[in-house]
Amino acid sequence: MLTIRREEPDDAEAIARVHIHGWQAGYAGIMPAEVLVRLNPVAWAQRRRDVGTADPEHPFTTLLAEVDGVPSGFTTFGPYRNNQDRGDLDPTYGEVLAVYVEPARWGDGTAQALFAAARDGLAANGWREYRVWVLADNVRARRFYERAGLSADGERSRYRVPLAGGGPPVHLDELRYTGRLPG
Repeated sequence: MLTIRREEPDDAEAIARVHIHGWQAGYAGIMPAEVLVRLNPVAWAQRRRDVGTADPEHPFTTLLAEVDGVPSGFTTFGPYRNNQDRGDLDPTYGEVLAVYVEPARWGDGTAQALFAAARDGLAANGWREYRVWVLADNVRARRFYERAGLSADGERSRYRVPLAGGGPPVHLDELRYTGRLPG
């Protein structure tokens, strides 16, 4: 049975594992393999704790999906980040920052349920328009958002991926998708 609930402090490691598994499967062939193999769930969990993502006063909300009590996906949403900067928020628009699901659960409705919950959360906070950034080469995610009614609005960005050993970073193209919320 699928349940969706707000992130709690003890969920940091489970969410980090889902996040990393989602990156490793979803970005294979898009992001450099050396980046994907060195992802560290302990470090990602600590970063969540340091940022305080489970704090009810945090500007972004993370919801955790569990299937039969097993963490299976998450979504994060809140105010739009100008230039994708968490320190420069635009309260005019909402944003879905993340939707990640364990690859074994892809196609079972978990992602759709999480995305619907994120949209409901945005609408409950008064937003009528929302945005999502997606890697241009992530065809699977782009199809997901397009089926959900979003469309690319022409805005582009570059996602900077640092490499080990101090080599020059890789830059991946991102597209911004926009959608309307009921209300």
